[in-house]
Amino acid sequence: MRPTNPHRSAFLAAVTVALASPAPAQQVPPGALSQAILPPALPWSGASEALIVPAGDAWITPAEASNFATTPRYAEVRAWLERLDAASPLVSVETFGRTAEGREMIYVRASKDTAKRGARKPVVLVQGGIHSGEIDGKDAGLMLLRDIALRGKDSLLDQVDLVFVPIYNIDGHEQMSPYNFPHIRGPANKGRDANARNIDLNRDYAKLDAPESRAMVALIRALDPILYVDCHVSEGFDMQYDVTFTYAGWGRYARHRATAGWLEQRFGPAVSRALTAAGHVPTIYPSPVDTRHPERGIRYAPEGPRYSTGYGDFIGVPTVLVENHMLKPYRRRVLGTYVLLEAALRVAGTDAARIARDKATDRASRPAELLTRWTPAATPIGWIDDFKGVAFDTYLSPASGRQEQRWTAKPITFRMPIIGQTPTEQVRLPRAWWVPREQTEVIERLRLHGMAFEAIAAPRTLAVDQVRLIDPELSRPIEGRYPITARVAHARAEQVMPAGSVRVPADQPLGLLAASLLEPESQDSFLAWGFFPEMLAPPPSTDAFVLAALGEHVLATDPATKRAFEAKLRAEPPFAADPDARLAWLYARAGPGHPYPLRYPITREVD
Repeated sequence: MRPTNPHRSAFLAAVTVALASPAPAQQVPPGALSQAILPPALPWSGASEALIVPAGDAWITPAEASNFATTPRYAEVRAWLERLDAASPLVSVETFGRTAEGREMIYVRASKDTAKRGARKPVVLVQGGIHSGEIDGKDAGLMLLRDIALRGKDSLLDQVDLVFVPIYNIDGHEQMSPYNFPHIRGPANKGRDANARNIDLNRDYAKLDAPESRAMVALIRALDPILYVDCHVSEGFDMQYDVTFTYAGWGRYARHRATAGWLEQRFGPAVSRALTAAGHVPTIYPSPVDTRHPERGIRYAPEGPRYSTGYGDFIGVPTVLVENHMLKPYRRRVLGTYVLLEAALRVAGTDAARIARDKATDRASRPAELLTRWTPAATPIGWIDDFKGVAFDTYLSPASGRQEQRWTAKPITFRMPIIGQTPTEQVRLPRAWWVPREQTEVIERLRLHGMAFEAIAAPRTLAVDQVRLIDPELSRPIEGRYPITARVAHARAEQVMPAGSVRVPADQPLGLLAASLLEPESQDSFLAWGFFPEMLAPPPSTDAFVLAALGEHVLATDPATKRAFEAKLRAEPPFAADPDARLAWLYARAGPGHPYPLRYPITREVD
């Protein structure tokens, strides 16, 4: 899911305070919490119910065996898959990394190639449980794998291989509780959203702080899939739709248009037809502008590479975010996911050659600019005339002390505005970025992403664009980091790059990803995520009488600095009244200045 509720940040801050003194754990009967707190479910039946095997079937999945009341833990999932591996030559279980707590990360490869571990067909990569409380993909994938391996659906593997990661966030998955994801109707106990270090893996594709993220990006690089499907469950408001999905930049905002075109023209219509025929109600994921007021619209917007879909867009891999609706029963959601995944394999197999061409087109493109900031458009960019919603009324909650929504299970339709985005900032890409050899944390991330770069053997003098921060501020800690916000100032200079400096060219297939990580204005840059705390440390100082004399010397010998100083005195009375701030400002401009404070260490090579 994506954070969409405007009250979410304040709520999370309040939860952080409350958890400082947690209440004792309570035992809750399976399903009782959802039954007590969630609104009534809309009635449903559909053709996809025929996918469920009868009780007593030798290959019934754990979720089917519980009538979708529960979901199996990691050990049970692995044991079931290894039994399937032993029973079918089409299936092999592999490992591809370890979690923060040391558990083996597994995937299943379903392939018709005779060498189980050496398949050559294009790959469709599917993952479940990146947010491990949103676990529909895991149980749908087990059912689909059974039917491919043993029940006659092996033709799905004629043109493609399926690589299935049942549980991405395994450590979070094992922290099951009925109080995790309480907005989701089943299963009874669910895992957590974040990993063992409280890092949301669907915010970590760019910065790669978690071992799970590093393992997944390595798997993506090794497989280079023609389609990547990331299974989630939504939050937001009630509606009639049960299976929704989207792609980075849906509507017009994708960074790479060829693969986006295939998703919009071929994938979406194909899976929507299959879902409708199976009795489901699909649509493009309606990300709400305001969950308390659904009529205010749904948003379409660009995405950064912190997300799975954004990352896929930046690297030229068609990537789909599946967002099943939270209030639909688990049984219905799992069946809808099965139908979507089966349809995805079919359309990807049929279109494998086209997808390969579209990927090549995107990777051969060399965008000259990176969009870094945008704001909601003043007027809707479109409308959905018959949005399938659900009615609600409001009541005064004794818990919150304010009016809250109460969904009535009464279907309605209304005209839904689509809110697009207006670009407010774009940066022009340089020829290359230069990373100092001592910035090993950054260089390692570039290597993990598969970025092309070179370390120079001898010093090189270049014309570069240098960047300084203006008024930087630390944000509250999130995702294991202290993000930084700041304005930046650019200045041309001649600079000697020492031997060992790393040059990252923009002219490469991952040039746009490099820009998103290295351009200081980017919202997903290493700078924005707080990778350079040394920039915020104060410069060394000395005695005031020395600083005063040095400042007087600067004012007497540097007319430009004198003019800037006098202008700052006039414009900023608090600064003018602060002797130490005045001396520090002048000291920072004496000589070449200190090499660290407010100086972005990465420089931009210019023509």
